[in-house]
Amino acid sequence: KDITPLLADPVGFKQLIEIVTNHYKGKKVDLICGIESRGFIVGAAVAYALGIGFLIVRKPGKLPGKVISYSYKKEYGTDTIEMTEGCVKKGQKVVIVDDILATGGTLLAAIALCEKAGADVVGSCCPIEIGGLGGRE
Repeated sequence: KDITPLLADPVGFKQLIEIVTNHYKGKKVDLICGIESRGFIVGAAVAYALGIGFLIVRKPGKLPGKVISYSYKKEYGTDTIEMTEGCVKKGQKVVIVDDILATGGTLLAAIALCEKAGADVVGSCCPIEIGGLGGRE
């Protein structure tokens, strides 16, 4: 339920980045999209290793300039995520990265947001999954 011990372990962190990078190496991916905030850590490292751009998805009010927003229902209400307008070009291939897959709501919202911006989402990566919450469904 917590990725921080893996991030603190230099061997484990390196292996995580290598595994994710190797999975997407040679595939057509233009951008890695990291979900706030631990998705930034893994996503940025993978984007760097692949030599491609990195896009961030944040909670409302955290990004400067014009943003694109997407609101979604959660178990106990609604939430909104945002990205900076113009960072995605129509048709760019995007992989979304977060630290944990629980119910999948935030990941699905990030997919919808990237698609709203014109991206073609070609994959996702969550190194940890909390079982029994239906995230893969």
